[in-house]
Amino acid sequence: MKEFILKWYPVIIAFFALLYSVGLGLMGRTEEAQYSAHWPGTILLFAIAIRQRRITNRKDEK
Repeated sequence: MKEFILKWYPVIIAFFALLYSVGLGLMGRTEEAQYSAHWPGTILLFAIAIRQRRITNRKDEK
């Protein structure tokens, strides 16, 4: 379970951010929903960048 969470935590966090945005939209707070709708994509892009740097750093150390 720990390995799963460590591998997929960006997707889990992005999913909850998406649910938060949808919840705001359903409550009628459309401006806040539109603002927070950008969070999941940003979280996933940063996760990709961080993982890519980790892979690159490992290759450079060898």
